[in-house]
Amino acid sequence: MNKILLFTIPVLLVFCQCKTNTGNGIIMTVNGPISSEKLGTWLTHEHILVDFIGADSISNERWERPEVIEKAFPYLQQIKDLGCQTFVECTPDFLGRDPILLKSLSDSTGLNIITNTGLYGARNNKFIPGYAFEETAEQLAKRWTTEWEEGIDGTGIKPGFIKIGVDNGNLSEMHKKLISAAAIAHLKTGLVIASHTGSAIPAFEQIEILKQLGVSPEAFIWVHAQSEKEVMNHIKAAQSGAWISLDGLGENNLQDYLKMINNLKDNNLLNKVLLSHDAGWYDPAKENSGEYRGYTTLFEKLVPLLRSGNYSEKEINQLLVINPAQAFTIKIRKANQK
Repeated sequence: MNKILLFTIPVLLVFCQCKTNTGNGIIMTVNGPISSEKLGTWLTHEHILVDFIGADSISNERWERPEVIEKAFPYLQQIKDLGCQTFVECTPDFLGRDPILLKSLSDSTGLNIITNTGLYGARNNKFIPGYAFEETAEQLAKRWTTEWEEGIDGTGIKPGFIKIGVDNGNLSEMHKKLISAAAIAHLKTGLVIASHTGSAIPAFEQIEILKQLGVSPEAFIWVHAQSEKEVMNHIKAAQSGAWISLDGLGENNLQDYLKMINNLKDNNLLNKVLLSHDAGWYDPAKENSGEYRGYTTLFEKLVPLLRSGNYSEKEINQLLVINPAQAFTIKIRKANQK
């Protein structure tokens, strides 16, 4: 029996004897591989720095790492003090991904931080570099696989998942190429695919392309699934095996999240839910880096709300410990195979 850190009131921690059932898989952090059983409580979709200037102008010279660290450190320390142990940083390449910055923050806070490979096509391809319009899905997948095998930009730091992004509505040819590249890279690396998606139409189109290329929907995280208001689509996607990421949590939408979580629980799909805030957002283009939003609502507000709604410690553990570890475990997930 492992001791898993759980929450009672906002700043008081207790220990609950719970089985993790995460298996013996490996998660890749910016400090290297860690057993999936040792990652504790997660936030599965957050940001530290994001730069929206566009792929044609992005450069890590646009920010000073010590200034970003000074800004972000207190917010990360807050969640560490609340029991969070693992933090998935979802900023993609050409939007401000900075693995050296993330390693520095991991070292200073003691948090396990996970970064990504891939390309982000949402916002009409503003953050897609020129080469991606010319290259095939196979060529893009090779780039992402190389980052997995050799590390990112000579740092030796490896990605722990594939991050792509698509726009709402039917997939464009570029976005079909991105999900195809992600499928090919997944079959080479075992990295889970987290796709900024939103509504159900592009979510199910991506799932179908994955299956056509031999990848199980279990390798797919439907990012921003809370944007889909027809909750039966959450059920349909989760029943196919996909992960339902409800990742825009804030103090103003707690009841909405409770309803969505209850819906999945009532359909015996609590084991497919991921929860996070999509918070942070140091923006080097804004004065004083813009408004940096913290990451504590899940721990201080949602967990007590779940408890008051008769969620057991085992079920909360499922949401915050077991599900993320299973989703991000490095494992090739082929269609029609478990």
